[in-house]
Amino acid sequence: MIEALLARMVKVGDLTVRLPGGREKRVGDGTGTPVVMRLTGRGLRRLVANPSLGLGEAYMDQDLVFERGTLWDLLEIVGRSGGRAPKGRASWHKRLRKAVKRKLQQINGRAAARRNVSHHYDLSNELYRRFLDADMQYSCAYFSKPGMTLDQAQAAKKAHIAAKLRITPGMTVLDIGSGWGGMAMTLAKDHGAHVTGVTLSEEQLTLARERAKAAGLSEAVKFELADYRDLTQPFDRIVSVGMLEHVGAPNFRTYFETVKRLLDADGVALIHAIGRMSGPGATNAFTQKYIFPGGYIPGLSEIVAAIEAAGLWITDIEILRLHYADTLRHWRMRFLADPEIPVISAPRFQRMWEFYLASAELGFRYGGHMVFQIQLSKRVGALPMTRDYMLEANAS
Repeated sequence: MIEALLARMVKVGDLTVRLPGGREKRVGDGTGTPVVMRLTGRGLRRLVANPSLGLGEAYMDQDLVFERGTLWDLLEIVGRSGGRAPKGRASWHKRLRKAVKRKLQQINGRAAARRNVSHHYDLSNELYRRFLDADMQYSCAYFSKPGMTLDQAQAAKKAHIAAKLRITPGMTVLDIGSGWGGMAMTLAKDHGAHVTGVTLSEEQLTLARERAKAAGLSEAVKFELADYRDLTQPFDRIVSVGMLEHVGAPNFRTYFETVKRLLDADGVALIHAIGRMSGPGATNAFTQKYIFPGGYIPGLSEIVAAIEAAGLWITDIEILRLHYADTLRHWRMRFLADPEIPVISAPRFQRMWEFYLASAELGFRYGGHMVFQIQLSKRVGALPMTRDYMLEANAS
């Protein structure tokens, strides 16, 4: 079984697997940095039974140990071998099975949504502060120029989104899934907006309020612990960055109907989220169990269908390719290099997060994941007919 799995997943590179009982299996074409990994009996059973879950669990529990090379070296061999490449349209029964699995994973009512958000975002503000940029942007950066630092690319991301929102001073803005407050504070400070940010994470809420107060923005920015579905007042602009992935496929139509309801007649929304180029799928078993319970990366086709059903205009779509791969590489290297992370987290947790960051990068670099930015409006003439205003704002 392990031989068949390795033959399917490894076509290039130089990988040696040391198995229980002293056996060895070498696979690949012998190119690149050699990688040698050792599996215990439990690790072998996990890997063969369910590779998408077992590889991560084996690494977490040290049933998979690298004697030469690193976790990323292994994953890159898999990526270059096409082991994570999108496979195209599956058979009807596979699509049906994935659709049922997707439905069961992502019901995400209000109680479940709050519980799922708390699982990931209420870990520790200090942990996130250690590997994110100075503004604590926990979403895809925008590497608009070669050689940008993570901080520069995250600032460029916020400016790029602001350009698409076409904000003028005094406008009201809703930030759905406001995180630690960086986007909201930028729109208030740099563009004169009055921003309301909503989150389901108590840890994020506390820090966002502290940051707004320290920056002298408490009057311009308000953060609330609230579900976006419960809001009633209209806004001139709506921004949502890295939140749609937590909504769940059964709730996409409700999400966009709520965006429409909360937008002013001439309002504009900008949705920034992860997507998959291969269409509807199912959440990776490791990610679902350990990282983002209830989370789902949609195909663009699912999102467009929900927007159409809500009756909103799609006024612009941009696909960001590889930007998140580079973002995740920065995060992973910072996470591994920070001497304080072992102090604030247990070794098993560190290995779990290293696997999460590395496998996420693999998905964006080799597996068909990307980021889309969709600009929406209620009225066909709410924005200029060409994109010149975005370019001008980005150039300023």
